[in-house]
Amino acid sequence: MSLRKTLAVGRKEFRQIARDRRSLLVLLFVPAFFLLLYGYALNFDVSHIALAVEDNDRSSGSREIVSAFVNSGYFDLVAEVTSDREAERLIDRGQARAVLVIPPRLHARLLKGERVPVQVIINGDNANTAATVMGYALRILQAVSQQSQLQASTRPGGPIVVVEPRVWYNPELRSALFLVPGLIAYIGMISSVISTALSVVREKERGTMEQVRMAPLGTGAYIVGKTLPYFAISLCSSTAIILASMVLFDLPMRGSWLLLFLSLSLYLAGALGLGLMISTVAESQQVAFQMALLSSFLPTMMLSGFVYPIASMPAPIRAITYIVPARYFLVALRAIVLKGAGIQVYWLQLVALVIYAGFMLTMASLRLKRQWT
Repeated sequence: MSLRKTLAVGRKEFRQIARDRRSLLVLLFVPAFFLLLYGYALNFDVSHIALAVEDNDRSSGSREIVSAFVNSGYFDLVAEVTSDREAERLIDRGQARAVLVIPPRLHARLLKGERVPVQVIINGDNANTAATVMGYALRILQAVSQQSQLQASTRPGGPIVVVEPRVWYNPELRSALFLVPGLIAYIGMISSVISTALSVVREKERGTMEQVRMAPLGTGAYIVGKTLPYFAISLCSSTAIILASMVLFDLPMRGSWLLLFLSLSLYLAGALGLGLMISTVAESQQVAFQMALLSSFLPTMMLSGFVYPIASMPAPIRAITYIVPARYFLVALRAIVLKGAGIQVYWLQLVALVIYAGFMLTMASLRLKRQWT
């Protein structure tokens, strides 16, 4: 094997790559894009924690505690509440992840050196985030306690501010209650997208698509007919996963089964629409499989809030997460299964799933109609 022949083959390959600008763009752009996207998105740090405050003292001492939370850089004050019912509503809606409850006469009792319990209510649907939030709150209140001890007229032996953390919906901080709903969304998305993405492409490769085009059949009827069998299979598969999770991982079911199936159906309809959209673009099953994997696996795993908290992502990455359907489905699923919340809590998420499914199925139908004409 001569060096000259090897270099000749190398030059020929470089020329082919230069002529194929699409492949060159993929080789150069996609790795850099994924580096920027997931380099910023993959962040285990928890920041911008939505904090609500129930201040029953409204004194300079209580304001100092609230300021300590906000100035720590971890918490963002989003609301002030006057009752536990308001706090529960904010946590159920996902508008607050923690609630700081300050008792009456806090400032006066601290000045006397009395021990004062300060309650921190934490949303436990994400066990990892809840544990981190609890650690932040404990450190902040310990610092406040030390400062209050210096100002107190008497010096007690222990801490002057006693922290009372309460974790709602997952008091044991079991990671399974956080991971299992994410796995349900992940498995449902992957199986639905790949199955439908390969279905139309398979007909293209076998040559049966021409027979379908000649039949007295509209694109809408074809799309619905293609979707229904896979929808039924995906719904049965997802239901089996949920039931298995309840048996194997003690996943609770605190909400309505009807609302669960409604949310699941909307989510699967969007996933099937995405698969059909991919099938109208790809020309081979190999390409369809790769596109389906990239468009479903990575966003669902990385950008849905399944593993990495969305609030900790930079603003441009957070903007991208709004087009990931698993983001909305996970909120609805955890609200139904873990919190037993009603539809008034997550109806916006269901509307987003309806819009996504309608858009994907419409685009797939329009592209297929263009190919048939």
